[in-house]
Amino acid sequence: MGLTLAYRLARAGQRVTILEARPSLGGLADAWQLGGITWDRHYHVTLLSDSHLRALLDEIGLEEELQWVETKTGFYSNRRFYSMSSTWEFLNFPPLKFIEKLRLGGTIFLASKIRNWRRMERMSVERWLRRWSGNATFEKIWLPLLRAKLGNAYQRTSAAFIWAHISRMYKARRSGHKKEMFGYVPGGYARILDVLSARLKSQGVEICLGTQIQKIESASSGTPQILFADGSSSGFDHVVVTTASSVVPKLCPSMTPEETQLHSQIEYLGIVCASLVLKKPLRGFYVTNITDEVPFTAVIEMSTIVAADQLDGKTLVYLPKYATQDDEIFRKSDDEVRAEFLAKFLEMYPELSENDVVAFRISRVRNVMAIPTLSYSERLPPMKTSLPGVFVINSAHILKGNLNVNETVGLANDSFAQLLAPLTKTLVEQRATPIVG
Repeated sequence: MGLTLAYRLARAGQRVTILEARPSLGGLADAWQLGGITWDRHYHVTLLSDSHLRALLDEIGLEEELQWVETKTGFYSNRRFYSMSSTWEFLNFPPLKFIEKLRLGGTIFLASKIRNWRRMERMSVERWLRRWSGNATFEKIWLPLLRAKLGNAYQRTSAAFIWAHISRMYKARRSGHKKEMFGYVPGGYARILDVLSARLKSQGVEICLGTQIQKIESASSGTPQILFADGSSSGFDHVVVTTASSVVPKLCPSMTPEETQLHSQIEYLGIVCASLVLKKPLRGFYVTNITDEVPFTAVIEMSTIVAADQLDGKTLVYLPKYATQDDEIFRKSDDEVRAEFLAKFLEMYPELSENDVVAFRISRVRNVMAIPTLSYSERLPPMKTSLPGVFVINSAHILKGNLNVNETVGLANDSFAQLLAPLTKTLVEQRATPIVG
């Protein structure tokens, strides 16, 4: 979000400073090292229909490097693996009766045709899925998947959540292929971020890593002033905050009580994501959805997409666990999470042993995705705040999709065009416009 906004502002002729608290750029899309491999800290792929992301990659000269791979989807149900990569496999899926399969397929087709997403916001995801898929299909398929993805927060989630997910996958299949094609840039997001940051620097953008901000307030001149944790301060013409809404009231204590309440009431889903490097491949499914009781949400076999030479010939697997803020997993140590995840993972794949695990590393992020509760858009804080020159633009403002890089880039483009681009034509003093990420 912040990098795309900085890129747009710089191209519009503004002096921009990026203030990042972490030691690296990218946020949830950053990279790390694992078992001698440098790859994404969380799993990401590009879909054929991801027009916003692909356009940005094209602008920085990387779109032509995208590698496209046909993928397969699996299900783990009743301690068995099933492929769900074709219509024939769907029709032969044993856990569901024929009528239940018809209702499930009908539900997915119906969701793909819906255009009034605001109407979906007014109905709970459980109510909508039970209505169209039936109680049996909901209990066997949808409920385990919703609990895995949302925990008990599924009870407060609107039907817009499942609509957004289905719509994105359907768009991907309509983009020239009748099968799932996922893409990646060789080098992963480490390469994307390197190229994008180099482009930003060439445009004069100043990037400050490891920069802790204490608060943002209005100076006597009426323009924003940032106070840093080291006691220093700096003034700017405008400030764009791209952090999660849950931390905005602390950064901007002078906001109105109404704004503070709107930001504070947004409920975030977090993630504890284990990355594994293995000596052996798994079952060949990019994603294995799980309906059994396991401590993680799904199994993502990234090496079914990424070429072997990118991963040193090894298998890269993600075991994500999405969780609400009060979930006990955030109170467990890495050793406890490793023991719990690994025990169930090896039970699922008895052909593996712990000796096949080359590396195991855990990422924890508490504020990942704003949960789309009922009538969510009606309670969303505005991007333009009551503080002169201060804007808050973050992933909580994604309304017609679920959180992914394409939606993030699209939101950055739209908010720049609607809110920030007009300002660039009126600025006389072009002091640096900071992006607070």
